[in-house]
Amino acid sequence: MDPLSRYDTLVDDPTAFHAACKRPLPSVVRVNEIKATPGRVQRAFEEAGVEFEPVGWHNGLFRLGADESPGNSWPFVHGWVYGQEEVSTVPAIALDPQPGERVLDCCAAPGSKTTQLAARMNDRGLLVGNDNNLGRLSALRSNAERCGVTNLIVTRQDARNFSLKSFSQTPFDRVLVDVPCSCEGTVRKNPDAVESWSLDHVEGIAGVQKGILGRSLEVTRPGGTVVYSTCTFAPEENEAVLQHAIENHDCELVAFDLSLRSVPGVTEWNGETYDDSMRRAKRIYPHHNDTGGFFCAKLEVGQ
Repeated sequence: MDPLSRYDTLVDDPTAFHAACKRPLPSVVRVNEIKATPGRVQRAFEEAGVEFEPVGWHNGLFRLGADESPGNSWPFVHGWVYGQEEVSTVPAIALDPQPGERVLDCCAAPGSKTTQLAARMNDRGLLVGNDNNLGRLSALRSNAERCGVTNLIVTRQDARNFSLKSFSQTPFDRVLVDVPCSCEGTVRKNPDAVESWSLDHVEGIAGVQKGILGRSLEVTRPGGTVVYSTCTFAPEENEAVLQHAIENHDCELVAFDLSLRSVPGVTEWNGETYDDSMRRAKRIYPHHNDTGGFFCAKLEVGQ
């Protein structure tokens, strides 16, 4: 049985959902506004003969033609654009970091969201990109350099035990928590995500996610913002993790605006019930926007 069938009761049109999950994922690039503007990238693509079209809900995204590859154009080589899946841009939009703030991306490598955060900060303030995988950190450093990011400090820690010792014990204003997950929502570009799926893995990784989110809340200042996101549909990794957070930490889910079509988080799953505030989270399904699948929630730390 297709593991994705377990979510048929959560989606409005299971047939369209499964059909979308089997289609190839469109190739998308994000404009890196540290180095370029959407207008300059558009003109560069036109001059280079790159087939593209703007993404309607976000003027800094372009979908490329079926035969195009993000890395095969000079705007990519020079850091004007970053190959990034459309829904992957949602967490940084929700976090909304401001120039001059202290921001942590606790699971940062290989850097798509980190470089997006830097651009939204106008490359000002402190941005910490953390990961525990040395090989992936190398990719993070390379991507940040290509994109011209200068406000980034790279650290290698287990995000479940992230230490503020190197930062004068000063908490962060905002933290992005884009956790490792079962990756079901990436099935359009990575069929192995479903072929190797197991409930044991979902339940095991949920424990890691709870630890990462909990520590992220602890290193965020009172009144600060934490955004939690995954590329999976499983409530065990989404709403259940948030439920654990609000029961064990002084925080609450808050609403945020998103132009991309989404549906509210769920409040019940397989006999488990979750707080009504889960409706403020957003579930993004492949058949609604012709994208990958995604989950995103915004939390505010108690004052």
